[in-house]
Amino acid sequence: MSEHLPAGGHQLTPAEIDALPARWSSCWTPGEIAPRLSGTATPWCVAAGWALDLFRGEQTREHGDLEIAIPAASFTEIRGRFPGYVFDTVGSGHLWENATQEELAATHQTWLRDPDTGDYLVDVFREPHRGDTWICRRDPTVRFPYREIIRYTEDAVPYLRPELVLLFKAKNARPKDQADFEQTVPHLTPDQRATLAGLLARVHPGHPWLAHL
Repeated sequence: MSEHLPAGGHQLTPAEIDALPARWSSCWTPGEIAPRLSGTATPWCVAAGWALDLFRGEQTREHGDLEIAIPAASFTEIRGRFPGYVFDTVGSGHLWENATQEELAATHQTWLRDPDTGDYLVDVFREPHRGDTWICRRDPTVRFPYREIIRYTEDAVPYLRPELVLLFKAKNARPKDQADFEQTVPHLTPDQRATLAGLLARVHPGHPWLAHL
């Protein structure tokens, strides 16, 4: 285990990793999570693949989970919105069930679990920030006010700007990430393409996606 991770928890075995998709089979959709967070003062938003579908206005593929992003300091408020559920935290192939404050502080990814079924329902990213300014985990010099990175659907579901979603997907560019990029770029405005190109050049110099922007 990394010296930066807390004691306790357990390392996920290959069999447990293979079994995770089944535990996410009952995960919520953006339309199901939004009412649970309605009225919160915390700037939250749908992230990853679902965010791109919300931007494009239709679901284009199946999603293995639902991911949302929140400011790390606001997790206690968000946690209070889910009585009867527990939050597990994960990092470096380890999992801590019903995570303590120490375990939360050492990680950024948190899975909401139904204790009755064992199913995971939403993946909460606790993001670095300074007050109302979001800070990119990949490059802390990339910073935006929250009011600039969150967009809304006609039904008022908040989602992360597509340029930032694609910036995170660019690191590994799995087949689904490549497909998301190809399907999203035609919907971007010239300004959005320029923003994404600038971010890619800054965080991932020489990335092959730059040639298509």
